Amino acid sequence: MFLILVAEKYPLGSKIILGIFFVAMAYILFNYAIRMIEMGYVLKYKRPLYNHFYFHLRRLNKNQKAVLKSQFTFYKRLTTKEKKYFEHRVASFIKDKDFIGRDGIVISDEIKVLIASTAVMLTFGFRDFYIGIISKIVIYPSNFYSNTNKAYHKGEFNPRLKALVLSWEGFVQGFDDANDNLNLGIHELTHAIHINSMKERDVSSIIFSDTFKELSALFSENESLRDELKESNYFRNYAFTNQFEFLAVTIENFIETPQEFRSQFPEIYGKIKQMLNFNVLGY
Repeated sequence: MFLILVAEKYPLGSKIILGIFFVAMAYILFNYAIRMIEMGYVLKYKRPLYNHFYFHLRRLNKNQKAVLKSQFTFYKRLTTKEKKYFEHRVASFIKDKDFIGRDGIVISDEIKVLIASTAVMLTFGFRDFYIGIISKIVIYPSNFYSNTNKAYHKGEFNPRLKALVLSWEGFVQGFDDANDNLNLGIHELTHAIHINSMKERDVSSIIFSDTFKELSALFSENESLRDELKESNYFRNYAFTNQFEFLAVTIENFIETPQEFRSQFPEIYGKIKQMLNFNVLGY
């Protein structure tokens, strides 16, 4: 009856406007309901309601996929479905970022795929995997001079310039030994993800930043834990420089030696796994 009265009272143009209004309101209410449901889910389970939902999956070209399959060990841990999602995310990340070579470095498929794959690995449990605070990735052949602190670096993340800067030599060395808990790409990308989580309000950023607060509270409540970590020699000394470096180092350890990490410090391991929403075989 309501629709009949509207049709009789309003001309066609007004009816179109009313239709658009009702559709928009329905969309807003639907999104609000989904957000409320998800926030309840996040509070209870500490993870997003879902991670992967794509209308179209991007694909890597033949050479890019060959690099991924032959040089990125983590990819082999994934199920067939997860591999398709991983490839889509790598292709999307490459498309989203500006890769810049310095001092003679030519940006190749290998460089793009391996750096993008490292970022996607760390954010594979996130819904928003782009790390929006990064807009460009600058690659030097080896150590480079940084104007930030007037010193030579292997890598750095500059949030003001939205730039991730890496030594390619240092990046490759990080993957030469998969068990030494020393990985430049993982370390610097963790800094970017951490800062990004402080600025964004998507569900994955909220989980990451809230879990980091839980981790910080864990150390505040257990004063002897820091000494226990140091005495174990499991984390290198650089981890104890500050909270940012501690997180970057612990995630290096989490990715490279998960079984040892879980065995020695199960509570901290659990926080990192929650923070990354990491549900991959072997973790």
